[in-house]
Order: sequence, then C-alpha cells, then structure tokens
Amino acid sequence: MRLQMHSIHFDADRKLIDFIQKKADKLDTYYDRIVDGEVFMRIDNHEKKENKIIEIKMNVPGKTLFAKHQSESFEASADEAVEALRRQIKKFKEKVVLAKQ
Repeated sequence: MRLQMHSIHFDADRKLIDFIQKKADKLDTYYDRIVDGEVFMRIDNHEKKENKIIEIKMNVPGKTLFAKHQSESFEASADEAVEALRRQIKKFKEKVVLAKQ
C-alpha cells in the first residue's frame, strides 16, 4: 500500500518510517482494496511524557478512515493507531458485504 509520510517539525529516521509502513501493510490482509494513506507524525510540546502523536488516514473506496493516537513513543502510537484502523476496516468490510446481499 502506498503511504505518504509527513513528519511535522522534525526529521523522522528511516527505521521509524519503515516500521510504520510495515505495520500499515498488514492492514491489506483485512481488506485488499485500500487505495492509499497518509501518516502524520508530530511531537506535542507539552511537559508530559506521552507527547508522540501519530495520525493515519486511509482511503478505501467510498470512505476515508482515520485514527490518531498519542503515547511515549512513535512505535507505540503507530501500533495503537493501526489497531484502531484494523477495527474500522473490519467494520467497514462487514457493512460492504451486508450491502451487497
């Protein structure tokens, strides 16, 4: 799946980008008609530890799915956001199948 990666106000290293791409590619196993997506990585400037934010937007035919998560690391945020998208994709796929019946 083609993902556009955006790191806001910092430069993301290649390992982080590859990690997020690998996690997002697993979503194809749940629904193979995902068109593309965008990932926004941002560091929140608050004093708390949980300041790494990942926002993922996925385009599927007829709908845009979105997930956002904030935690202590980008990897943990990516895990949670991809998991949220997985649930949304499964729910979307069920609605598509029911609509066809």
